[in-house]
Amino acid sequence: MAQAQRDEPWLPDLCRLPRIGAMLGLAQLAVVVVALVPDGSRSWDVHGFLTASGYALWLALSVSALLCVSRRWLSSLPMRSGALAAVAIAILVAGIAAAIVHGLFASVRESEGLPTFWRFTSGSAAVVALLTALALRYFYVIDRWQAQVGAHARAEADALQARIRPHFLFNSMNMIASLLRRDPVVAERAVLDLSDLFRAALGAGEGHSSLAEEIDLSERYLAIEQLRLGERLRVEWRKDEALPLALAMPRLVLQPLLENAVLHGISRLPQGGTVEIEVAADPDWLRLQVRNPSLPPDQAGVHGAGHAQRSIGHRLGYMFGPRARMVSRWHDGYYACEIALPLERTSQ
Repeated sequence: MAQAQRDEPWLPDLCRLPRIGAMLGLAQLAVVVVALVPDGSRSWDVHGFLTASGYALWLALSVSALLCVSRRWLSSLPMRSGALAAVAIAILVAGIAAAIVHGLFASVRESEGLPTFWRFTSGSAAVVALLTALALRYFYVIDRWQAQVGAHARAEADALQARIRPHFLFNSMNMIASLLRRDPVVAERAVLDLSDLFRAALGAGEGHSSLAEEIDLSERYLAIEQLRLGERLRVEWRKDEALPLALAMPRLVLQPLLENAVLHGISRLPQGGTVEIEVAADPDWLRLQVRNPSLPPDQAGVHGAGHAQRSIGHRLGYMFGPRARMVSRWHDGYYACEIALPLERTSQ
C-alpha cells in the first residue's frame, strides 16, 4: 500500500475532460476580466474579443495537453521542483505562442494597438504562469481532499468490519457447535455461509461490491441468524423483478442494517418478529428499506445502530454524491431504515 501511494502522481491530472473544461473556462474568464477593465487603453469590439478568446483558449489547451503528457515525469521530481517545472512549461508555451501570434499580426500589418513584442510575450507568459499556478494549486487541494474523504470512507468500512466480528462470530460458532451432532448437514451449510460472510467483511474497505452481492450476503447472514433464533426470527423479502443487480455499491451496506434489526429489534422481543426487506427500482432511483418490530429507541439501545447508519450514510454519500439519502424512523412499534440511491450519477 505504501509503495502504491508513492507511485501515484501528485501532480493534478489534466487529462480529464472536466479539468480541461475548467482550464478553458479560466482562460476565458481572464479575457472577460481584461475586456471589462476600464483603463481606456483600447476599445473592445466583437472581433477583438473573439480574437483574444481564441488566443487564450489555444494557450490553455496547449498548456493542459503538455502538463497532461508530462504528468508522470513531473511527479517523479520533488514536489517543489516539479511544481516550478510545471509553471516553467506553461511560461515556455505562452512565450512561444505569443511570439508566433505577434509575428503573424505584424506580418499582415495588423499590429496597430498591439503592444511591443517583449511586452506582449512577457505579459502573456506572466498571466499564463499565474493562472496555471492557481489552477494546479486548486486541483491539488481538491485531489487531496477527495483522497482524505476516500480514506475516511475506507476507515468507516474497516470499523464496520471490526464491529461485525466479535459478538456475531461467538454466537454463530456456539450455534454451529450445538448443531454438529444433531444436524451436521445444517451445521455444514452454516459454516459455509459464515465463511462467505466473513470473507466479505474482511474486504469491506477494499474495492466495491454490487447490489447482487449485497443481497446474497444479507441472505446468508439472515440464514445464520434464523438457525440461532429459530421461529423468533422471520424474514420477508420483497424484490422487484427488474433490479440493477450489477450496480456498484460500497461493501457492507445492507447487512449491517439487518444486523441492527436483529440485534436491537428481534432479539430483544420475547415473541420475536418479522424483518421486512424491500428492494425496489425505477429508472431514476434504487430504494432499499429494512423494517422490523422494535422497542422504543430509549429502550432498544440503538446507539450502536446509529454508528453503523452514520458510517453507511457517509460511504454512500462519498460514492453516489449528495443526492443519496438515508432516513430512519421509529413509529408505532416498528423501526424502519430506508436508503435511496440515484441510478444516474455524474462522474467526478
